[in-house]
Amino acid sequence: MPLLPRSCEPCDPRGHAVLDLPPEIDFCNAEGLLPMIMAAVDHHSGALHTLVLDLTATRFMDSQGIRLLSEVRARLHGRAELRVVATREGVPSRVLELSGLRRDVPVHDNLAEALRPHSGAARGPGGGAGGGAAA
Repeated sequence: MPLLPRSCEPCDPRGHAVLDLPPEIDFCNAEGLLPMIMAAVDHHSGALHTLVLDLTATRFMDSQGIRLLSEVRARLHGRAELRVVATREGVPSRVLELSGLRRDVPVHDNLAEALRPHSGAARGPGGGAGGGAAA
């Protein structure tokens, strides 16, 4: 399944790219998502500072989703910051928490929060930096 088109892609703030990920990320599609994500990064060339992967519409994500995000993060190293949007009650948020990736990648509750300048530490399930009260 291809990346979902943004309704207002040109409206992404300067230096930011926002990609909506599909409703399911698993062994069937995760490998194919990586080249699409990296093509979007390459499209922005040197002007990209922050890549936001929006998991708001993602209802299922297994370990292949974690592997995908880890690979994107590794490929972005030094080129741009990776941020993720995942609602607290959603499956992706729980998978990110259980895997430990949430400590390494800033995870935000909504897109507006993810687009704010320098977010600092990854967001925990309590909304606070580094894991909040629930860490």
